[in-house]
Order: sequence, then structure tokens, then C-alpha cells
Amino acid sequence: MLTSFMDSLLCCLTGTSTNVVAPVETSEAADGYEFVEVKPGRVLRIRHIIPDRPVVEEPVGQGGTVSCKRKITVYRNGQLFIENLGDKTMKELTNGSNGELEPNSTTDVELTDCSSSSPSPPKSGNGNGTNGNNGALETGEGGAATATGQPGQLQQPRKHKRKPKRTVVIDCERKISSCKGTHSDVALFFIHGVGGSLDIWGSQLDFFSRQGYEVIAPDLAGHGASSAPQIAAAYTFYALAEDIRLIFKRYAHKRNILIGHSYGVSFCTFLAHEYPEQIHKVVMINGGGPTALEPSLCSIFNLPTCVLHCLSPLLSWSFLKAGFARQGAKEKQLLKENNAFNVSSFVLRAMMSGQYWPEGDEVYHAEITVPILLVHGMYDKFVPVEEDQRMAEILLMAFLKVLDDGSHMIMMECPEAVNTLLHEFFLWEPETPPKKESKPRPETAKVRSDTIKATSETAKVRPLTANQSSSNGGIQATANSTAKK
Repeated sequence: MLTSFMDSLLCCLTGTSTNVVAPVETSEAADGYEFVEVKPGRVLRIRHIIPDRPVVEEPVGQGGTVSCKRKITVYRNGQLFIENLGDKTMKELTNGSNGELEPNSTTDVELTDCSSSSPSPPKSGNGNGTNGNNGALETGEGGAATATGQPGQLQQPRKHKRKPKRTVVIDCERKISSCKGTHSDVALFFIHGVGGSLDIWGSQLDFFSRQGYEVIAPDLAGHGASSAPQIAAAYTFYALAEDIRLIFKRYAHKRNILIGHSYGVSFCTFLAHEYPEQIHKVVMINGGGPTALEPSLCSIFNLPTCVLHCLSPLLSWSFLKAGFARQGAKEKQLLKENNAFNVSSFVLRAMMSGQYWPEGDEVYHAEITVPILLVHGMYDKFVPVEEDQRMAEILLMAFLKVLDDGSHMIMMECPEAVNTLLHEFFLWEPETPPKKESKPRPETAKVRSDTIKATSETAKVRPLTANQSSSNGGIQATANSTAKK
């Protein structure tokens, strides 16, 4: 504690943080680590493992095609109206995982932090409160409907159809196939969150590299063994997202799978939205709800850097308490060895204050057509399970799995369960519906008449049989004999 106090005092006097980023003694190219300069002076550590695949690789399967049809309407009062127009295959995908949305169903939700609530729609003549086939609701200006046509009663206010602020229509087809380790066109990207490093994915990187997958895991700027610029603008969401985008373009294959944890889920969402053709599947582990990022004004991370450095032991203890379901010797060792929360006070403060991403709202998430697996630890105190449930409702193709024995660092607490769950999702592909047998078309009157005509013509030119030829020969012989007489 005295050392921490002296370091914080030195930090206040010099204006720089004395924290040292994670050690780099294992960061050698021979160990599967690479250093990539994404910008001048901005170097990221990457763990890149290319497994030894067999000479004869297994061919990629046919997979299944999913029709992604959705209409998203945003109204001026902040209400989000989603209409799913999927087919039977889409229904089978969503059953039991995304609220059991039926085909041609509608989802009516409110945007987060909406200041005004939507008035309740009056009941129409059919009693379903909808207008037309798209299910758009109509509301009166005064809210509740009143009776009309009778003297002495209040007249019903005139109904006005709400004008949407923005409408987004998604109509595409996605081919989803099984991604095996023997497929050379598959790459796995692992992205960590605030305060962590690529070391938190140690169990996953070892497991999937043994299965034959090519894995890529970067250290974010200021984390792990990556460079730590001493400027707050280097840790905004847009700066970090640009780093991840450059890393993705450098190592991407034809079919890429993104696995993100906590804050890293936002970067996975960004890539899935910007590169839908290259992103095949996404895994979001304790990522939170589909809300736009905005830094909190009343937060402990707004304190000066020297104060945060003085409080670093308390912050580490709080992270252990909230990030792990148990706080035993095993969890303390995992926290220390895997650099799960080992970052300088300056970087921590800049990361928390730089989480500004207004574009990543619910509409942004609703536009994503990539199949997504949501993994949530039951005892997570950072991210409530309701936020992941909200995410599953907004996403087009989402599967939510809640693990009972883990918390925020579920991939470190339950590595076997997480690895099995992720591997099953990688191998999953939708079933292709059987082709319908084509029935013969009924013959029309014209076709029947043509058939009868062709049959009669064929009968006219039919060759003679043996009896007919013999009888004809006898008649001809008699005629000749008669002529001779």
C-alpha cells in the first residue's frame, strides 16, 4: 500500500503513469506471437497460430440457405417496430432461441432511454389494433378513443397514421455452413475487453488450434504487450475499431468467425455490420444489450489518474469480486497469470471515457444478418442477463445460452463448457428443406385435342399387319386371274 501511495504521488508530480503494461518476455515470434504496426508508432501484439492440417483437406459441405427478410421502422417518439418476414427455415432457426418468433411476426419494442412513451393504440374493427398487412399501429392524437355518431357524446379524435422517421428493409439470403478445423478457409478471431489481454483466451486458443483451426487474438492498444500511447484520443472506440479492422483485413479468410468478450463484443458487432459477406458467425460472451455506447458522467473512472492508481488494489479486488463466481485461490491465480485486469490507470481511464459510439443502437444491431451465439454467465455482476435477453430479441438470428457455473470471466472459469459450446456452434448449419416433388400438370382442352389429332394421324399411316397384308395379296391375285380369263 505504501508503494502504491508513493507511485501515485510520483504520478501527480510528473504527470505520467508509473504502471507497466503486461510483461513481454513470452512475446516471441517462435511462440506464435507477432507484432503488427497498424499505424506509425502504434504496435499491437498478435497471437497467430496456424495449425498443421492434413495434406488432403476435407471439402466444405453444402450448408443451408436462410432467407433474411426484415422490415425495421423507427418512429419519431423513439419506438422501434420490427417485422420479421422469414420463411419456414427462419422459424426453425429462431424457435427456442430467440423468443420463438413466428414467420411474418412483429416485434414492438421501445428504444433505450426513450423520453416519451408511445400512446396506446385504439382498437380497430377487427380487434387486433393493426392496420394493413404490415402490422403498423395507428394512434389517435388524444390517446384513448371515444364514441362517435351519438348526440351528447364526445366525438372521436381523427386518427392519423404515424409517419416513420426511418425505415430499413432487409431482403437477402445467407448461406450458412459447418466450419471445421480441416477447412482452410476458416479463421477464428478472439477480441478481449477493457483491462484484459489475449491471455484470457489461453484455453480457447489451445483447444481450437489443436482442433485444426487458425486462430488470431490481438492485444488492444495499451493492453497486454501492445504499445500504450500517452494520449487519451488513442483509446476511443473509433481508434480501437480501426485497429481491429486493420487486423481483420490482414488475417481474414473467406469464412471468419468472431468471438468477443465484454467490450470486445462491440468491435465484433462493428465488423459484422461492415463486412457481412466475410463474417460467417459471431459469438458474444457477456456483451450486454444492443444500446449505443456513451461514457458515464458519474463514474469512479472520471477521477484523476493518480487517484485511480492509488485505488488500483481496490479496483482489482472489486473486479475479482464481480468478475468471478468464486473468489478462491484458483480465481486469484487466473486473474494474475492471464492478465485479466492488468492495465495502467491512464489507459483504464481513457478506455472508460472513450466508449462513445452513438451509431451502435438497436437499429444498428437489428440490421445484422449474421448468426450469433450469445453466452452469458449466470453470476455476472457487470452485465445483467436481461441485457443479453434484449440482445436476443433485437438480433435477427440469435441463440442465447446461459451457463450456471460462471460469471463475467466465464471462458476462464468454465473453459471446457465454453469450448464445447463454441465448437458445436461452429459446426452447426441449418437443415436444407427437402425439395418438393413436381406434380404433373393437368392437361388442358387444347393439349387433349392435339393429342387426339396426333393419334388419329398416326393411325392413318400405321403399317399393315400380317393378316392385312395376306388378305390384300389374295384380293390382288383374284383380280389378276379374273383379268386373264
